[in-house]
Amino acid sequence: MSTEKFYNCIVLSMVKHDYIGLAIEAHPRTKLVAVADDADNPSWVHERNLEFAQRHNIPYIMDVEKAFQDYGADFVVICSEAERHCDLAVRAANFGLSIISDKPMSNRLSECERLFHSVKTNKVKYMLWNRNYLPALLKTKQILTDRNLGPINSFHVDFFFSKDSGPPKSSSNQSGEKIDWLSRQIEAHADGSDGGVGNEPMGELMIEGCYPLGYFHFITNDSVKSVFCSSLTHFHQVNFDNGVEDLAALSFESVGGILGSVAIGRIGAHSHPNIGEIRLHITCQNGSIVIAEPRPEIAQFYRNQPISDYKNLRIENFNDLLLVSNFIGCIEGSETGVLNEDAALHISKVVDACLQSSKIGMQVLVSQ
Repeated sequence: MSTEKFYNCIVLSMVKHDYIGLAIEAHPRTKLVAVADDADNPSWVHERNLEFAQRHNIPYIMDVEKAFQDYGADFVVICSEAERHCDLAVRAANFGLSIISDKPMSNRLSECERLFHSVKTNKVKYMLWNRNYLPALLKTKQILTDRNLGPINSFHVDFFFSKDSGPPKSSSNQSGEKIDWLSRQIEAHADGSDGGVGNEPMGELMIEGCYPLGYFHFITNDSVKSVFCSSLTHFHQVNFDNGVEDLAALSFESVGGILGSVAIGRIGAHSHPNIGEIRLHITCQNGSIVIAEPRPEIAQFYRNQPISDYKNLRIENFNDLLLVSNFIGCIEGSETGVLNEDAALHISKVVDACLQSSKIGMQVLVSQ
């Protein structure tokens, strides 16, 4: 008879993508027991929470602390608007619950620091959801270890995400009114392009920057010392109207002396047949590696194929289940978190430094 412990999870708000909740449901050692949120949220938030709860046959509780008290959870999953990530997480940590959070850690560095200290004070575990256990990344770690390629000298990531963000920049706008950020994100939920859902506008550095910076942390176990960043709004009118970038390039130097760079952008669904152009280039002392992050994959084409259906399907992709297993290992003390509160806070500091650099046009030191 198995003696493995099973872990119960409360979903704190499910207004974005449901992939984290689905991973919890699919893992053999975790179970969804409730969805919870605050009663004073707008109706669209309650509608999404209720839809997820009904789909998974679990209750929806419009009282977060009551859900903590009544449902015997071991941890929470947070998929709220970005500006609520940290507040919900701190309340969970204060109740002694560990936390898995959708990205970003927060859209404000002060909130990230508040959450970091709460996690440490309450001695709970924290994971920022990530893509570090995709097959190509795991194989890269193995190759770097097995092939004796020597120290890493340079590290570059292309992270161009082929999802739309509404009408293209400079499109005809008869009314002359600016596109409201939250209204656009609510609309974008239908096709899964609402990565920046929330009241406060966010650019791609904040929405997706944790992924390429997470790759760097995962592969090198190094941290970023300084950055220089340029950014602009090139593709999407909603980004232009709300003063946030959809394209950026940054160069950096790590504490360990690695020279790195990232090119990141939301380039639109018409630009690529798959999820986007996501590729890593790593140069070592004795060789180099080029990694196509979405591969291995199978291309599929068929009559009347929906426009939202990716032509290239990832295979051997157990990223989400592996992340949950890693999180369980952290709770049980047998593993180190793949993207824990230390790494998540550091990435938030790097993103903040990038945003500062792009405004002043100068190199910015990352606070350590």
